[in-house]
Parts: sequence; structure tokens; C-alpha cells
Amino acid sequence: MIRADLHVHTRHSIDSYMSYEQLIAACQSKGINCIGVADHGTTLGAREMSKMAPIKIIICEEVRTPYGEIMGMFLHEDIPDKIPVDEAVKRIRDQGGLICIPHPYDLVRPSAFRKTKILEKLADNVDIIEVYNSRSLFPGTESRALSLARRHGTLISAGSDAHSPSELGYAIVEMQDFDSPQEFLTSLKDATIHSRKSSPLIHFLSVTARVDKNINK
Repeated sequence: MIRADLHVHTRHSIDSYMSYEQLIAACQSKGINCIGVADHGTTLGAREMSKMAPIKIIICEEVRTPYGEIMGMFLHEDIPDKIPVDEAVKRIRDQGGLICIPHPYDLVRPSAFRKTKILEKLADNVDIIEVYNSRSLFPGTESRALSLARRHGTLISAGSDAHSPSELGYAIVEMQDFDSPQEFLTSLKDATIHSRKSSPLIHFLSVTARVDKNINK
């Protein structure tokens, strides 16, 4: 059985300092044997971790578009950042990857898709909608995301969106093991999701990391 946190970050994200070693140690201490490493604008951390980690790594990337981030899953290489929605979707599909909408409708993060018409159109072309994100603070966000998924018959997922070790595992997906994107989707259909919210203070850690990294470029 897989216990997965399907949305985590490493030090390769502009708003995180989490090292590979910290992430692996946190997984082992919390009984997590699969993570989706989804750094902003790069797959480097996920690709490097897939070669060294003793757990299953799903290579992901959060790709910025003019309207919000799209998460590519099961990727093999980077997708350019700040590209149109249609191009992001095509580039993910060209790699045989899966498309997930992370934290839709989130009212705090500018990286979230919030425009209803665009989301409704995009939802017809995605595989997964992340309904449960531990960093999304408002309960109404989850209900709107779940409603979107149900209207379009789309599978749902969950992730802690951890940028630090303490957050890891706040959202867990328990599912059967898988060896390919299609097997992953099959397992996700019958998965059990457990989720809770992170402290709002966690966001300040990310802001601090972002500011510090921008200053020290």
C-alpha cells in the first residue's frame, strides 16, 4: 500500500529551503513512501531525488501560466515557466505526463486558478484536481474544488504543499501501488484521502525564503 503526499517542494523552489535529506527523513519518520515533488518552474529536485531517495518519487512541476499554476506529473524534463495555458497542457501531454490543477480557487495565493470560465474550460482537459491542499486556509476553497471535479468527472487528489519538513504528511493519499501514469490514475480512483490544515504562520516562512533568495540572487 502506498501512503503518498502528492504535493511537496524542495530547496529548488524560490519559497523553500527544504533539503533532500530533510525531506527524506521527514517521510521516513511519518511513514510516507511516495511523494510528488512539484517545485516551481523546475523538475531538477524531483529528478535528483528519484535517483537517490529510498521511496517512490513522482517527478512533477508547477508551471506558471498567466492565470495560475498547472502541475505536470510523471515528467521527464523541465517545462518553461510563464507560458500560455494551452502550451503548458501540450508540453505535459508531449511527455506522457498527467495534468493536475493545484489549489484552485485559493484566495491567498496569486498562483492559484480563480477565474471560473477559464477553470471550467481547463477542467475538461485535465486528469486530476487537487481538492485538498493543506496550505489553502479557507474551507470554501475545498468545496468549490470538489464541485468542479464532480461537474467534470475528474479525479481528485491531496497534498500538503509542504515547503518545510514539519508540514509533510498533513495530506495523505492511501492507494494501491502503481508503476505508470495510467496505473496511478486507476489507483487514485479508489484512494482514501486524509487531510488537515497547516498553520497560517507557515506562509510567512515561504515569504521569508522568497525575499531572502531574491535579495541574494
